[in-house]
Amino acid sequence: MKTFKYGDDYLKSSIAIAIARGEIQGNLSTETIENINRSAAYVQKIVDKGDVVYGINTGFGPLCTTLIDADDTRKLQENILKSHAVGLGEPIDKELSKLMLILKVHALAKGFSGVQLTTVQRIIWHIEQDVIPVVPKQGSVGASGDLAPLSHLFLPLIGLGKVYYKNDIRNTVDVLNEFELQPVQLGAKEGLALINGTQFMAAHAVKAVVEMSRVLDTADLVATLMIEGLNGSIKPFFKELHQLRDYKGNSYVASKIFNLLSGSSILESHKNCSRVQDPYSLRCIPQVHGASRNAWLHLKDIIETEINAVTDNPIIINDELTISGGSFHGQPIALPMDYATLAVSEIGNISDRRVYLSLEGETNGVPKLLMKVTGLNSGFMILQYTTAAIASENKGLCFPSSADSIPTSLGQEDHVSMGSISGRRLLQVIDNVDKILSIELLCAAQAKDFHYPLVSTPIIEQIHQHIRTRIPHLEEDQPMQDILDAGLNMLKSGELLAIAKKVATQEGAPYKEIYGDYFDNY
Repeated sequence: MKTFKYGDDYLKSSIAIAIARGEIQGNLSTETIENINRSAAYVQKIVDKGDVVYGINTGFGPLCTTLIDADDTRKLQENILKSHAVGLGEPIDKELSKLMLILKVHALAKGFSGVQLTTVQRIIWHIEQDVIPVVPKQGSVGASGDLAPLSHLFLPLIGLGKVYYKNDIRNTVDVLNEFELQPVQLGAKEGLALINGTQFMAAHAVKAVVEMSRVLDTADLVATLMIEGLNGSIKPFFKELHQLRDYKGNSYVASKIFNLLSGSSILESHKNCSRVQDPYSLRCIPQVHGASRNAWLHLKDIIETEINAVTDNPIIINDELTISGGSFHGQPIALPMDYATLAVSEIGNISDRRVYLSLEGETNGVPKLLMKVTGLNSGFMILQYTTAAIASENKGLCFPSSADSIPTSLGQEDHVSMGSISGRRLLQVIDNVDKILSIELLCAAQAKDFHYPLVSTPIIEQIHQHIRTRIPHLEEDQPMQDILDAGLNMLKSGELLAIAKKVATQEGAPYKEIYGDYFDNY
């Protein structure tokens, strides 16, 4: 199994997900262990000397001027976990909680947080044994870090809270007893180091980077199938056009779709037709999909900086220099998450328009409502009602959470990012767009059937054949729920992308030119 060195190696979103799924093993190097121990020793020196340092021997937030006796420093760190664990709502997905643990270990292992090695090792134990804390969705304003969710995340260290274990939610103390383990005894500053940070927001962003990448790649593939189904033109994807307005995402999408369409006999069959140009939902795919891909690239770059950073407070440089700053503030990732939410929503908007276009009928070379006999049959008409409803829902979710700020902590925290809400909304919109694209997939596959015996390119043909192993061509109305579920599962599983990769590898150029980069890790 591949390994990753916490605190040393460069963490990417794909690596964090792989660790969470047990595909990569995270560990601590000898050098990292030395750095952690050195930082903990600095904190102990500060305590021994009696220097006044926020969070080590003072209260928290507005209580920062309240001095704490050296004998009470351990109790102070436990109390902060107890008092700050005030989240509400349904628990976040277990994988998100696990990602939070992974991101926190990597940050603590940098050696600037003053935590004990035993504490870091216990967090790694939770990851490896899949004993994952239950964390409520609501309660973070994304400024002094994700205080409430991180407090819930680390209550199990002191034997409190609940955990996912063996497909059940259990009291932490019962699970620790099964493993014959005692709760961790937190030292000075450790509680604060654990709950200061952006790991709740960042975990959502990491998941979003991976899922949005899949959605963008899928949208390009589904849109190409729809272009074939509706007799669309290849000209809007010529490189000569995009070289004159050379946005990276636009050129990338245009090049990919051009290669996917090149050599199609369906395309050749209407090469000299009377239609001058396609509607925007077909013609402007590079501009719309490309702009969303540019937003994804921005989010990916930002989140890679974030998850390789130290985001707690205060930062322990050495026993003479501690810095109380604002590295826990979520604004740097809240803004790009809001931007990404809008970007992925637009993928759903234009997909809905293509679904509508596919129902219009003969001008696109397919029957009205994608069924030969209508009147008695409603055909695919009502599918577009669903895409319209979900697209509208997404628009309501696009209001930027980072545009809001409500002061907290008696004015100490007088500007907050609300980035936790940005992250939750982003994942919700991604999930919604999957549903819209799955309906476009059904419509595009149905439309392509009407061009038989003409065929498309190898990748598009293999994709279409695979769809038909799960979803039949429809000649009359029937219940759609199982069909809708099958289409959605195909997209979420990534199996269509895997087929495209396999065929591209077999076929070589021109597909390899675009698919080599297309399937690289992010």
